[in-house]
Amino acid sequence: MELPTFRYHPDPIGTGRVKVSDTICVVCRQARGYVYTGHVYSRKEYADCICPWCMADGSAHEKLQVIFFDDLGVGYGGHREEVPQAVVDEIVFRTPGFSSWQPGKWFTHCKDGAAFLGRVGFEELKAYGEEAIEAIRDDTGLGDDDEWEEFFEKLDKDGAPRAYLFRCLHCGTYGGYTDTD
Repeated sequence: MELPTFRYHPDPIGTGRVKVSDTICVVCRQARGYVYTGHVYSRKEYADCICPWCMADGSAHEKLQVIFFDDLGVGYGGHREEVPQAVVDEIVFRTPGFSSWQPGKWFTHCKDGAAFLGRVGFEELKAYGEEAIEAIRDDTGLGDDDEWEEFFEKLDKDGAPRAYLFRCLHCGTYGGYTDTD
């Protein structure tokens, strides 16, 4: 069975938010071979028990009243481009989220949500290239080259500090932010 497509999180297996599992989904009561592994905001505990299909079609939100990302983080709480409510709803109710130490921020650009590419450290950011590096540097506010280089070399996707990288679905502009425990 092919995984559903998530417009704003195109590789949930690669980012670790969806994994192979024989878990029975609490929504559809089927074992579909995959389960969502990210944080679920709800009154009850729903860790690792919702299938990607019930997330993508909105039935997990409708039946369990769960959300997968804080709506205040979409567009950085007004610090980035405002987007239509339908975009916020798709990210919050029907898209795999991601975990961060500080409140999460979902990059927006061209009046739309951007695609979450994943957590990145020094090596991963270098692989994405100069435009991605500059997007993260801009977010840090570190203007001094030596200060930036020292910080950049310490970025660790599985440690601290780390960065979260996005790409605009329309123009390809990178965006993101850094986080530390």
